[in-house]
Amino acid sequence: MNGQYGKSEAILMDKEILQRAVEEQAGENLAGCIAKAEGIHFNQVYNLRLGYRNILEIDCLWEFTSLARLHLNNNRIEKIVGLEGLINLTWLDLSFNRINKIEGLQSLLKLEVLNLNNNKISVIENMDTLQKLTHFCIANNHIGQLDNVLYLRTFKNLFTLNLFGNPVSKEDNYKFFIAAHFPDLICLDYRVLKEKTKNEAALKYQYVLEEMRREQLQIQQADNAEQSQKAELQLQTDAFVESLNGSYLFKSMFEDDPEAETLQCVPGVDHLLQTFEHHMVDLCTQLFEVGLAEHKQREAEVNAFLSAHAEAVAVHQKKASQILANFEHQHTEKMEEMQQLSDPDVLKVKMNHCNDEINKLCKSFMSLEFQLVRQLEDIIKKLDINISEMVGNFSETVQGIFAQCRDLEDNYNQDIKKIAVATLEQVAKDNLENNMSANVRMLFTDKDTVMDALATGHDNHLVKINDRETLLLTRVNAWKVTLMKGIQDKELKRNRMRLSDIYRYMDHLREHLEELQ
Repeated sequence: MNGQYGKSEAILMDKEILQRAVEEQAGENLAGCIAKAEGIHFNQVYNLRLGYRNILEIDCLWEFTSLARLHLNNNRIEKIVGLEGLINLTWLDLSFNRINKIEGLQSLLKLEVLNLNNNKISVIENMDTLQKLTHFCIANNHIGQLDNVLYLRTFKNLFTLNLFGNPVSKEDNYKFFIAAHFPDLICLDYRVLKEKTKNEAALKYQYVLEEMRREQLQIQQADNAEQSQKAELQLQTDAFVESLNGSYLFKSMFEDDPEAETLQCVPGVDHLLQTFEHHMVDLCTQLFEVGLAEHKQREAEVNAFLSAHAEAVAVHQKKASQILANFEHQHTEKMEEMQQLSDPDVLKVKMNHCNDEINKLCKSFMSLEFQLVRQLEDIIKKLDINISEMVGNFSETVQGIFAQCRDLEDNYNQDIKKIAVATLEQVAKDNLENNMSANVRMLFTDKDTVMDALATGHDNHLVKINDRETLLLTRVNAWKVTLMKGIQDKELKRNRMRLSDIYRYMDHLREHLEELQ
């Protein structure tokens, strides 16, 4: 298979080899000769042919960021590496090499054609990210399992597949198996798949395909449900109210309460807990719904700001373009006129006048930019005021609801104390019900222990409530600060870039003017 190598010595890919290959390609046409004379940059190369060079390892390709086609066929490559930076690659030919594993392709998201013919590959794998793949050639390799070929069913754009010369291609019903499981395939092993073959295959594998469809549908439904759940959780997190749409907070309060389970066995406590939980869940649900509604309002406010900002910038750019178009039309005529002048005094007067026009243009641009800055400052200030008010109102609501949660906990603590005191009295009088558990009897033999347990539980419950309140308030205020800082920083960067563009253009105009002297 690799007889083309002969006895030539294997080489390593380096910049010198790449430069030589690029220059060889560039010399094939007039445009290429000009590019070669002016110097060729690797990041401007779209097609690179490196076949028949006895290359041992792929390397030094990180500068070829615009590369669309890469030919590495008929070399001695054993491993697919060094392709991470080729994010614009659509065509990759690695045929006639010594590769034994498919790997190193995960960053090639735009890849459409992949040729791995005549290698030593035994498993089709590690291609999940190549969802734009249309042509896959892996003829004359070691693919031995038809089920492994089913891995390619996830590639919805695949219409050409070449498995010729692999062990799988010699199995009974090979063509029908492929035709049935890849109904959108057009070409298989260099030949067009006929409709008659597809129909016979579909009939032959009817029940198998139906079962596969059911399984795929279940997988898809489960995946959709998971994605929907993730999206919902992300929405709740963005609204700062995740895990507040149920009894999560209530249950977390009792996680660090060592005697909660024992106290729950005391008559009357279970009812208290159920009532406490019911009211806590009501308050948390109220906060959850308010949080989602407030998030929606904040999002609408930010979107309104972005629209107003974009509109203001667009209007400014239109005005600037009109001013520039008028100036360039007149400036070009004046420059052409001055190039024809032979009288230095007249030329000097004309140049001074032209320089004045350039200064006026600069002032016009600067004035226009100043107006835009003032307008955008007003828009940003309005957003800051509105968002601050929203966050402030939401924070007040949050504090109010959490205050009610603390009141509920205080009431629960007072009620359970009364039951505890009554139970202590019954224990002292040996008046407990017979069905009282041994743990409860032991706990209530010492008043200090009971009261300490209640106090510890009370403190733990309040800590949980306070921590969740602090977390929510801290995050919503941090979001506001980050939002406004990001917007202000972006606007400052835009303004600086605009001023830099104006000054550079003015310098360019003056340099051209000075060349007339």
